[in-house]
Amino acid sequence: MTTVNTNSTATAVNDLMSTMNAKPKEVDSVQADTDKFMTLLVTQLKNQDPLNPLDNAQVTSQLAQLSTVTGVNKLNATLETLKSSYQSSEAMQATGLIGHGVLVEGSDVQLSGGKAILGVELATPADKVQLVVTDATGKEVATIDMGPQEAGIVPVAWDGVPNPDNLGADGKPLALADGKYSFKVVATRAGEELDDAKGLAFDSVASVTTNSKDGVKLNLPGKGAVAMSDIKQVL
Repeated sequence: MTTVNTNSTATAVNDLMSTMNAKPKEVDSVQADTDKFMTLLVTQLKNQDPLNPLDNAQVTSQLAQLSTVTGVNKLNATLETLKSSYQSSEAMQATGLIGHGVLVEGSDVQLSGGKAILGVELATPADKVQLVVTDATGKEVATIDMGPQEAGIVPVAWDGVPNPDNLGADGKPLALADGKYSFKVVATRAGEELDDAKGLAFDSVASVTTNSKDGVKLNLPGKGAVAMSDIKQVL
């Protein structure tokens, strides 16, 4: 008949509970996990049943688990360091863009002084590319014919010239007033319209915002806050 020492069992339980509920210290998380594991292991060894000691395979398995957890924690710490370093580098790069014009995905174009900048992003080549400009009422007022284009990003300088049929009450060509217009891309290949052509709007970088949650953001007057990856081309 085996006799269980209740005092020893109570002590072991108290030791384990004290270890698990210990107040966290301001130490490295990897070292803290290692210390906690070793404390638990030593507590187990101190309070093991002499007639039924811990199996060597179990101890080896626990040590292997500790090694795995420690390795993962160290990897996470390294990745956080790399992430912080990357964000700092990206922030410096973004700051250099302040005051520069950029092209971002969009369908608005601002005519100022009879001139405007816009662009097109083509995923595949096109036999014919046109930009159809409309005013605030949705009326087509200008068509920019770009001809055939290869895949890629193509900036466009528009001189504000309207369609020939955009006539005033006197029958004369009606010049387009400065202001905001919209446009759409019509790209075709072998007579079929492509669905992988996107319009690009012109904007400028006013400032840069950096925080741990959203990373680096470029603040554009027209588009708002965008990521570095949203910038298609710097002009």
